[in-house]
Amino acid sequence: MEPFTTFGASAYPVDDIQLFQGTALAQVAALLAPCEVMCVTAGQPVLGQRENGACLYIVLRGALNVTHADLHAGQTDAATSILPGECAGELSVLDGEASSDHIHALQDSDVLVIPADTLWKLVDESNGVARNLLRLLSFRIRAANAQLRRRQKVGEFYRQLSMVDGLTGLHNRAWLNDNLPSIVENAHAASSPMSLIMIDIDHFKRFNDEHGHVTGDHALQIAAKAIRSCLRPTDFAARFGGEELLVILPSSSQKTALLVAQRLRDSVRQSVVFSEMRRPLPHITASFGVATLEPGQHAEELVSAADAALYRAKEDGRDRVAL
Repeated sequence: MEPFTTFGASAYPVDDIQLFQGTALAQVAALLAPCEVMCVTAGQPVLGQRENGACLYIVLRGALNVTHADLHAGQTDAATSILPGECAGELSVLDGEASSDHIHALQDSDVLVIPADTLWKLVDESNGVARNLLRLLSFRIRAANAQLRRRQKVGEFYRQLSMVDGLTGLHNRAWLNDNLPSIVENAHAASSPMSLIMIDIDHFKRFNDEHGHVTGDHALQIAAKAIRSCLRPTDFAARFGGEELLVILPSSSQKTALLVAQRLRDSVRQSVVFSEMRRPLPHITASFGVATLEPGQHAEELVSAADAALYRAKEDGRDRVAL
């Protein structure tokens, strides 16, 4: 970093600086005269932001790179470029704290350093400076809000992504844990019927041993697609674990759930896993256990009831529906 010069020696016009546009320039220049101009070489940090407390930095020549630190999240946001006439550090002046942002020169730069007390004198003595600072802060707040909205959208996207089973495309166990209790509570509150169907692909271990895990994964995908195609938009399908799937049927009585389960059974039996069709259908079958929500029953109890019904379907010979 080269030695400091004074702003009075700088050839940069005061009225080209955003903060001072439309102000009494002679008055502003007089207050800025004691301020230092730092000559910062490309790639070097702009020093003094902690040593001298809160300061406003105005680029007179070159460009700065400001990386905004998120101390709460322990992360950094995308960098912002500060060009001639623009400034950085105004928020640290407002709250009286040294900036936590990291400021480096993108190019060889001249940077006007305005200490907080000098900036407040400018605000007190110039309505124009106060107006421009308010406009600048308003822009910063809008930009921060826009960035927050983008973060929220990205966060929601990844949250939703984390609730999807990567193999089948159905909801996953985490989604079930988060949502099934509230679905059950809503059914109780509305005195509305609700049913579950627990599904298990028959002899899946043997299928994997005979045809390989890649074909086994393909079979699970085919079964999931067959099940999803038979459901209403208000129904939910999830991978419970391994080769077990779970279907949630809101507003569905036991009679309705049995009809749906039978339809799902037929759809799975007709699914084509081996496209060359060297094997006659069914390529895969599944067993189905149906349970309907009882008064006062919790989500875990409903799942256990569906699981017990699935066990009975397997005991009765598989490829069938049981209560």
